[in-house]
Amino acid sequence: MTTSPQQLQNLTIQGFTPPLSLSDFKLIAFDMDSTLINIECVDEIADAAGRKAEVSAITEAAMRGEILDYKESLRQRVQLLQGVTVAQMQQVLNERLQLNPGAAELVKACKAAGLKILLVSGGFTFFTDAVRDSLAIDWTRSNVLEIQHGELTGRMVDQDWGDICDGEEKRKMLLQTCASMGISSSQAIAMGDGANDLPMMQVAGLSVAYHAKPAVRAQAMVAINEGGLDRLLEVLV
Repeated sequence: MTTSPQQLQNLTIQGFTPPLSLSDFKLIAFDMDSTLINIECVDEIADAAGRKAEVSAITEAAMRGEILDYKESLRQRVQLLQGVTVAQMQQVLNERLQLNPGAAELVKACKAAGLKILLVSGGFTFFTDAVRDSLAIDWTRSNVLEIQHGELTGRMVDQDWGDICDGEEKRKMLLQTCASMGISSSQAIAMGDGANDLPMMQVAGLSVAYHAKPAVRAQAMVAINEGGLDRLLEVLV
């Protein structure tokens, strides 16, 4: 199969000549919010608290890379979620969260080619667990919201690996997963949309930006600017 520039409309490629073989890779790591799924979960939870505009503004600045301390930006946003109930979060999960177009198809193709699937998210286990189960994802890493009496406390729970899954933790998790599989990070694909995805994208053999912020598109080897996640299969055969 050959891939001409005409077939790659609105799909930017830099640093290599397609096509590559999907079977050359052993792992694909996905960001979740606005990559595998259609929403930023923290913003939608904030909507239930009547604070969506305030939280969304922080999220957008963090994803553009304008906030250097991602952990602090997330703590600020989570604090604004205090009082949101588990039932309201379940409503976000049931009514607002959807897989992005092509997500299931890309994951299926990767699994068929023998790749393992990693989900690394600055979001929350309440949602990553559901996405993991839906797509039969092998490993996940994300943050735990503290819940007391059925409501969010505005805090997160420290885990055995650390406090918050930020960009550096995403990078570390990708490298640790590669080590546990006995593969090089050059055999991994990393896919995301925001500034906190850049650390893992920079150590992967193939970096993919999906409907991403300008700084991420500029640094990615493949940038999918229109269409679904499965457009990656246009350069991986």
